[in-house]
Amino acid sequence: MMIGVYRIGFLALLMVLWVVAADQFGRNIVPTPLATFEAAQRLIAEGRLQSAFRASLTVYLSGYALAVICAIPLGVLMGGFRVLGKTLEVYVFALSATPRVAFIPLIIVILGLGADAKIFIIFLGTLLPILINTYSGVMAVDEELVEMARSAGASQRRIFLSIVLPNAAPFVVTGMRLGAAIGLINTVVAELYTAVSGLGGLLAIYGNSFRMAEYFVVVICLAIIGVVVTEALRHVEARLVRWRGAT
Repeated sequence: MMIGVYRIGFLALLMVLWVVAADQFGRNIVPTPLATFEAAQRLIAEGRLQSAFRASLTVYLSGYALAVICAIPLGVLMGGFRVLGKTLEVYVFALSATPRVAFIPLIIVILGLGADAKIFIIFLGTLLPILINTYSGVMAVDEELVEMARSAGASQRRIFLSIVLPNAAPFVVTGMRLGAAIGLINTVVAELYTAVSGLGGLLAIYGNSFRMAEYFVVVICLAIIGVVVTEALRHVEARLVRWRGAT
């Protein structure tokens, strides 16, 4: 309860700082909250904001879901089969250290400028944090505990469900959180590099024309998506912690 009060208080402080910044830097650079709200009303009335929001959310969730579906099983396999993990990890870490933006021209050549290219750019950025954290989580499982379970006659399935998964779960959710943040960034990048559309396209249009009130509306929409996804994953993490304690 108190956390909610603190959050509301901090939001009020941010609003005050926003008004002060608008007065200090000029309303052509930092619009007031009222001007931003009025701009949001105009964009909603025109239907631009809803259309862009749906387009960005669709490609973002598609790329993110695809990355989760691929990364978690692969991370579990790499951690469960040490030879496979040691073989692939050098390539995974090398790819992780390479800026994904370097692959965008190649992706565009192969997939074009449509939704497929955007989804793959998001997928590529989101995949590696989830994969690496899942792999690390499985590798961090206490080997002595696993050996004790084997000595007690536990099957591989039982060991996996009762020991490996519960212990790796916090790592997996951390990877999903990191992937969600990177995926949102990649959504904007993808929309800027490919066909200018979605919220990223609106950022480019309003930023280039210095329509800062509309620009702030788009930034707030992106922040809302990030908050909703992060909070959803936080609830998932809380459930996993209870599940881990029950196993």
